Amino acid sequence: MSSFARATKHIGALVLAFPLFTRLACAEEAGTELARQINPVATEYLPGFIPAPGQTDILFNVIVVFLLGVIFLLGVFYFKLHALPEHMAHRTDKVQLEIVAVLCLIALFTHNHLYWIAALLLAMIELPDFSTPLSSMAASLRRLAGLDERPPSPAAAVDDRGVEADHPSAIVRKLEVEGRKKPSHA
Repeated sequence: MSSFARATKHIGALVLAFPLFTRLACAEEAGTELARQINPVATEYLPGFIPAPGQTDILFNVIVVFLLGVIFLLGVFYFKLHALPEHMAHRTDKVQLEIVAVLCLIALFTHNHLYWIAALLLAMIELPDFSTPLSSMAASLRRLAGLDERPPSPAAAVDDRGVEADHPSAIVRKLEVEGRKKPSHA
């Protein structure tokens, strides 16, 4: 650790403890006899939160602990609020969740609230599923065209009566060869 870093560390500790050191120094300088006397300008009744000279200021310590707790809780609330769109997007598909998560991170690091609002809106809407119907259509067209390279399963080659059935692509080819129309249900 460099000497500059050590000096900065010690100065930071002194700055934080400055109120405590000044109070102790004032009490020691005044002496015990003078420290017990009340200032003649002060009223006879002093509130309970004012400590006697040389005593610990309990109200100060309580307020410091309270403020540290409030700052910690505000930080927890801020990060919980920032992760709200991501929690909402967990019910959606993976791609939408990843987009919302990236938008939340960009908003967190750039402090640009527009990204957070976009992530919140994207998490609230449900995007339609386009890939499943399109892949189903492509598979059906591939089967109709006879480009499906998968061999028919042995169980599918035999119908309910125990008679072997032709593969659907073979039926379509026969109909094309005979010049008939293709069946509309195929």
